[in-house]
Amino acid sequence: MSDNGGRAHSNDERPATLIAELTYRCVLRCPYCSNPTDCGDARYRRELETEEWVRVFHEARRLGVLQLGLTGGEPLLRRDIVELAAGARAAGLYSTLVTAATPLPRERLIELRDAGLDHVQVSIQDATPEESDRIGGTPGAFPKKIEAARTAKELGFPLTLNFVLHRHNLDRLGGMLALAEELDADRVELANTQYYGWGLHNRDALMPTREQVERSRDVFEDARLRLGSRMDLLYVIPDYFEEFPKPCMGGWGRRAIVMAPNGDAMPCQAAASIPDLTFPNVRDHSLDWIWWESETFNRFRGFEWMQEPCRSCARRDLDYGGCRCQALLLTGDARATDPVCSLSPLHDIVVQARENPELRPLVPLEYRSMKGTALSR
Repeated sequence: MSDNGGRAHSNDERPATLIAELTYRCVLRCPYCSNPTDCGDARYRRELETEEWVRVFHEARRLGVLQLGLTGGEPLLRRDIVELAAGARAAGLYSTLVTAATPLPRERLIELRDAGLDHVQVSIQDATPEESDRIGGTPGAFPKKIEAARTAKELGFPLTLNFVLHRHNLDRLGGMLALAEELDADRVELANTQYYGWGLHNRDALMPTREQVERSRDVFEDARLRLGSRMDLLYVIPDYFEEFPKPCMGGWGRRAIVMAPNGDAMPCQAAASIPDLTFPNVRDHSLDWIWWESETFNRFRGFEWMQEPCRSCARRDLDYGGCRCQALLLTGDARATDPVCSLSPLHDIVVQARENPELRPLVPLEYRSMKGTALSR
């Protein structure tokens, strides 16, 4: 087992998922966006061409990938989105369009269905038009989302609704679930904000209170008992309120590949925050080489890289030390135990961030910007 690249590592698993961030351009300005805060940087503007993405899809399938997420930014801002859906079908991948759905007319959905798109996931920011548009930073977006979701169902697509939860909307979780029921969603993802990128930038404004989190669990459990046979419900508890960390992306370099718009390959969406990593690019390397051989994908595989208490912890096979990006952002050391873990010697960083946010001044949200600096509103 080695931390330094090559096949002498402990990971024998092949990736199941390719997350294709087709572009970082977006119609929304969500203050928790997982895109890099420098998403407008020149290096991301040289997006992969259609034929490059299609080649990657075929390489991914040969590597073992089954599921493809066509995401962004807003993937529908790619003029070749229909061709990319067709390329995914030709490669034998199950494809999901992950979209804000504001530029999604019926005609485009029909084209995507006929090209072979399998599944549509629509993000909605809140249960009411006013609050959804306020959080997304884009007036008039909510009715377009609802229309697109209804049309997707009419055209026979499986429909997932994604709600990102935080202090500003968690009290309306019941309304979100009622909206999902009204739209006859097949799956609902209730994902509390992860504090990377823009989410970390806005952490003080987005952090829910403990009371909000506890109430939301009760609302979710009631809905699960009532709707569980009709729709698949997923509720992701905020990391900061957990006793132990989650296995980020199923473990570093174990289950997924994330591809930036310019072809940089990463083990997770936030990996670009680790400054000493050099990301292999599919313009220079095959996906097979990237997965098995690259130093970046091998950096945090196995256990040799771990510090104590992770290295000797019985949970190391369950959470793999938690999130490397979160460890870096909170401690300055990507090899440190994720401070979310109650066993971490630096756990107090998380405790201080999560406790009594209602006693702090309510700071304004700062919205995602392609210019690299947040815009207050």
